[in-house]
Amino acid sequence: MGVAGAGKTTTAQNLSRELGWPYRDADEFHPPANVAKMSRGKALTDEDRWPWLQAIASWMDEKLAAGQSCIVTCSALKRAYRDVLVGGRAGVRIIHLVGSRELIGGRMAARKDHFMPTSLLDSQFATLEQPADEEHVLNISVAQTPAAVVREIVARLGLEG
Repeated sequence: MGVAGAGKTTTAQNLSRELGWPYRDADEFHPPANVAKMSRGKALTDEDRWPWLQAIASWMDEKLAAGQSCIVTCSALKRAYRDVLVGGRAGVRIIHLVGSRELIGGRMAARKDHFMPTSLLDSQFATLEQPADEEHVLNISVAQTPAAVVREIVARLGLEG
């Protein structure tokens, strides 16, 4: 989880390669209306997000039912969104990729061909509800290299060897 530009996709792709787990980006679950709205620079409402979150949760349920571990990226900026994704699913862990507005804004400005404009970053930070201790979210700094981010996640989740 994390704001746009925090490195969710890069981290998930690297984790998927490292662990051999299937991965999907939450952006793939957005209905076309959501993508069009964001492309126009409009922030999504909660009403826009509920079907999207349910689609992500359904994919996770399919993998869990098959006995597979999986990785999915999602901004999950509000606790209510994280509650839908975790929803009593044993073993689901959320990794929060944390970085300053300046660091992430610079990364977003350098991206090409992404539907989320940098102009929406401030609304992402304004919407972000910092995870509470009882959510057991791992906060990982993205002020380090992508490889170091993956190493830290693997180590802190005890997934090595």
